[in-house]
Amino acid sequence: MARVQKGMADQLGLLEPPASRQGAPAGADGHRDRLRERLLTAGPDALADHELLELLLTLAILRRDTKPIARALIARFGSFASVVAAPRQELESVENVGRAGAAAIKIVHAATLRFGRAEVLNQPVLNNWDKLMGYLNAALSRERVEHFHILFLDNRNRLLADEAQARGTVNHTPVYPREVVKRALELHATAIILVHNHPSGDPTPSRDDIEMTREIKAAASALDVVVHDHVIVGNGRWLSFRQEGLL
Repeated sequence: MARVQKGMADQLGLLEPPASRQGAPAGADGHRDRLRERLLTAGPDALADHELLELLLTLAILRRDTKPIARALIARFGSFASVVAAPRQELESVENVGRAGAAAIKIVHAATLRFGRAEVLNQPVLNNWDKLMGYLNAALSRERVEHFHILFLDNRNRLLADEAQARGTVNHTPVYPREVVKRALELHATAIILVHNHPSGDPTPSRDDIEMTREIKAAASALDVVVHDHVIVGNGRWLSFRQEGLL
């Protein structure tokens, strides 16, 4: 019975095949075991970016040495974080990554964002600003085009929802004040925080950013919805309209 169960698990890909079946070089299993042991005993900081990525890829790419794949990804995108945030199509364009490898990487990205969202959802975000900025930075700082998000808050300034309202180009995102306010009323939100990213990495607001914020604030005020802030996320930097006296 145990032999039958083992055979079924092997067919489903739940057991890692031995190196001889993988076509991996001799000693590959030992190398993977050493990476796993270092991760578990010394923590993730004991692994370089390419080693952490290599270990991740072993979960999805079973019949190939993942070290050169991990190094190729780091060479292409620059860091572990940039690999994780890269678009699926670009990941798949790297030799031997494939759909399985790209899926494993995007699972890590999704898990990071869900963890960050859980840290701020239903929390009074104005009192948890650092956590909120950490989540927004993870979600938007490495995007290649502009994304406009609205954070909807209740009357205790707890986060009800984070919704993407629009996706634009490298320097422009169309936003319609009436749609923003309509959605706030649908969610029974009494306040909102506007958020968008600048793919250039510079969070300095443009003239259009300032004018659009004024238009949304005017439309929201007419229906007793407060615009608490507009945050622009750059690459490792962010700017608050309220802190800069722009709101």
